[in-house]
Amino acid sequence: MKKFLNLLLAAILGGAVTLTAYEFFLRPETAVQGISAPQGSLNQPPATLARYMTKLPTTLPDFTLVSEMTVNAVVHIRTRYERRNPVYDEFFSDPFRDFFFGPRQRPQQRQMEASGSGVIISEDGYIVTNNHVVAEADLIEVTLNDNRIYDAVIVGTDPTTDLALIRIEERGLPYLVFGDSDEVRIGEWVLAVGNPFNLTSTVTAGIVSAKGRNINILGGDTAIESFIQTDAAVNRGNSGGALVNTQGDLIGINAAIASTTGTFTGYSFAIPSNIASKVVEDLIEFGEVQRGMLGVTIRELNSREAEEKGLQRFRGAYVERVTEGGAADEAGIREGDIITGIDGQTIRNPSELLETLGRRRPGDEVTVKLYRDGRERDARATLKNIYGERSLVTREEVSAVENLGARFEAVPQTDLERLDIEQGVLVTGVVRGKLFANAGIRDGFIITHLDNEPVGSPQQLTQMIRDKSGGILIEGVYPNGRRGYYGIGIR
Repeated sequence: MKKFLNLLLAAILGGAVTLTAYEFFLRPETAVQGISAPQGSLNQPPATLARYMTKLPTTLPDFTLVSEMTVNAVVHIRTRYERRNPVYDEFFSDPFRDFFFGPRQRPQQRQMEASGSGVIISEDGYIVTNNHVVAEADLIEVTLNDNRIYDAVIVGTDPTTDLALIRIEERGLPYLVFGDSDEVRIGEWVLAVGNPFNLTSTVTAGIVSAKGRNINILGGDTAIESFIQTDAAVNRGNSGGALVNTQGDLIGINAAIASTTGTFTGYSFAIPSNIASKVVEDLIEFGEVQRGMLGVTIRELNSREAEEKGLQRFRGAYVERVTEGGAADEAGIREGDIITGIDGQTIRNPSELLETLGRRRPGDEVTVKLYRDGRERDARATLKNIYGERSLVTREEVSAVENLGARFEAVPQTDLERLDIEQGVLVTGVVRGKLFANAGIRDGFIITHLDNEPVGSPQQLTQMIRDKSGGILIEGVYPNGRRGYYGIGIR
């Protein structure tokens, strides 16, 4: 019996030693190195991830059906235009030089061609594309996916968003429906459809990398840049093509790439569909885009700048300047405020503010949530047009301003008093090569009279110019008090 007990004890001890050695030296790893396992079973996902895992797909996405739906609604656009000779325009067309030395023979102009893409958005032939695809085109040719070819006409353009609307004479066309770009989420799958390098009906896939990107390619104070960034391959020729989600909704118009080589290097940018749809509606209904202006100059703040200014918050659009007499000024918005919301929609940066206001029209009333003196408050603002009025603008007014090559604003009351003038219109954004710049008029000039008639508002000025032709005498004063007299010719 003693021998049996000794053997049993030895067996138990041997088993314990064997089990311990297995646990420490032989048992395989059950957790991935570098990842902390949550409390409980390793098969139980953490609580923070559990609510997302039910939404994850169990198989890889299939883009075949969406691709088949989309390619037939994306067209190839080919344009022709005459390349102007700037040397001739600036030197040889001088009438005084022609008088003394005789007219010079105009150099033969070269006919240039360019190409891009467009998206059919209605069965009766409306097509949205980029403004830079069709700008200054003398001929626009549209080729459908089934190789039918049509001549197109421009319905309207909007350089501030780089969008244009053209139309072909046809019915029963396949088309895409605008989706809600506000619902687009970072990380979701998207397809870019277009005609890169004249390779028609090309589909590439990627994910949404970011939203609200401002890459400063449009320029100008009124430009709206709030791009959807993706890593779907986009190249030259994709401009104006479709960015669609996995349901086939049009969520963006492809517009640009970020590249040092001129070809795709991982970043592409699309104009959100909510901006595009509003521009299209305006161009069809009014012939011009109706832009509601808040009348503020804004920029982004970081935490360090906010601390220097004594602010406890920095997310939003920081107001650097308020236009006197503008919508923000009348609503009580001040320099140093941080705009954090519009009509209940959160504003995290200036791009989001520009995008949100870009969907509004002059005369629209908005609730502006802003941060000031350590607390939030609301302000009610009625948006104005680019001339400082609450009315809608007409195509004739916009054309008159574009021909002059400048923008006009109301003169601040403090400047009127300082310069001892009763009325006037402030000139800003003078465009090189246009009438005002060629005449020598510079930013900051205040127009007081047009052909000896007093001018009191931007809208009055544009109306007076619309009704004139031939030579016009412009009289005014600069901020330093120096008076100026200029002559321009209107055709």
